[in-house]
Amino acid sequence: MWEKVSEKFDKYPARLRVAEKMIELGLSLGDDGKIYCGNLKISDKALATSAEVDRRAIKSTIQVIQEDKELYNLFNNILPAGTLLKNIAKNLELGVIEIEVGTKSEGILASTTNIISKKGISIRQAYAEDTELQENPILTIITETPIEGEIINEFLKIKGITRVSIY
Repeated sequence: MWEKVSEKFDKYPARLRVAEKMIELGLSLGDDGKIYCGNLKISDKALATSAEVDRRAIKSTIQVIQEDKELYNLFNNILPAGTLLKNIAKNLELGVIEIEVGTKSEGILASTTNIISKKGISIRQAYAEDTELQENPILTIITETPIEGEIINEFLKIKGITRVSIY
């Protein structure tokens, strides 16, 4: 999927940033040619500001997507993922684990959740950044209770993990 998007916008960096921002934020292209987050219409200006492009880049990106059946099907069906609890975890007395991974990330989610479950801790949420969109993708795991620091060494033994933060 990402290869198709990159290929289509390869010669137009501003359009590529718009497409990346849409995917990152879960923004879809509606049948009416407007950008949406769920059923909330997003203004061209707001998206342009977020993607750090001119508003004309929004219009041209939409046009390219509408003219390509495969891209249109992709962008028309994007759904926002919902609330990430990371920033409010402390208020909710939840734990947060952020795990930075390298390019080899196969099995990291399974390995980390296995370590957490062996400690008898429930996972409320897991969110993994796309390895094709992020240079240093982060796996964020929200746990039912805060995690003790000594678990960091266990995570760092997993192949592909470059950094672990717990808070």
